[in-house]
Amino acid sequence: MILSDLHTHSNNSFDAKNSVDEMCCASVERGLYAIAVTDHCEAPFIKYGKDCEYGSFDERIPKSIKETLAAKSKYADKLKVLCGIELGEPMHDSDGTKRALSYGEYDFILASVHNLRDMEDFYYLDYSAINLSLLLNNYFDEIAETADFDNYDSLAHLTYPLRYILVKTGSIPDMSEFKTQIDKIFKILIKKNKSLEINVSGLFKELKTTLPDYDLIQRYYELGGRLITVGTDSHSTEYVGKGIETGLNIAKKAGFKQYAIYEKHNPVFIDIP
Repeated sequence: MILSDLHTHSNNSFDAKNSVDEMCCASVERGLYAIAVTDHCEAPFIKYGKDCEYGSFDERIPKSIKETLAAKSKYADKLKVLCGIELGEPMHDSDGTKRALSYGEYDFILASVHNLRDMEDFYYLDYSAINLSLLLNNYFDEIAETADFDNYDSLAHLTYPLRYILVKTGSIPDMSEFKTQIDKIFKILIKKNKSLEINVSGLFKELKTTLPDYDLIQRYYELGGRLITVGTDSHSTEYVGKGIETGLNIAKKAGFKQYAIYEKHNPVFIDIP
């Protein structure tokens, strides 16, 4: 099986540990075909510059691009290195989003939502004081809005809040309540020819499933979705490539015969044997 990891973070992300070079070296050691370096860039926070709690994205992302391009050349005969970005909350701040897109030429853009408007990241929320049904309704509405955005290639970790809801409450809400909204998201992805990410990070956390899980991946396929990417969301060399084969086997079980990597925003299909 040809394995590629299209969601990784170098230490140019505020919460990650290893350099681009170290991430690529680990990818080579694990026999990966391709890696995308997709460092965090939270659109609404770009305007704060060096005063941003996450550091200056005006410095972090150009540095990430420069180091990724250097790695692309260094590892050319061993690994396909793709220049990417994880663009967080692109619908929250149009000026910030335009700025993020102008930092350089990307192969691949992940679109993600880590927090709702005027709220903290789902990681920090006190779920005992929140109506979970309302929160997730609002989340999937915002994900639909993000899916309808033009300047991205794959929609990251669809069920992101579940990572933290399970840890803090001990259970996961019944997702059937949100079927109509999730179907809407899938139909937007299909119409716009965008990918759904199978994020395998949940396999190594309390969740023990991919984000989204098998049932939702299968539903996306049933609706006609054929574009998927697979990523670890790794923030250190420890997790680069880990679980990608499991993610591809889940995709295969759901009906997928191929997954995509992206070069200059063009999907390149790789068979899942």
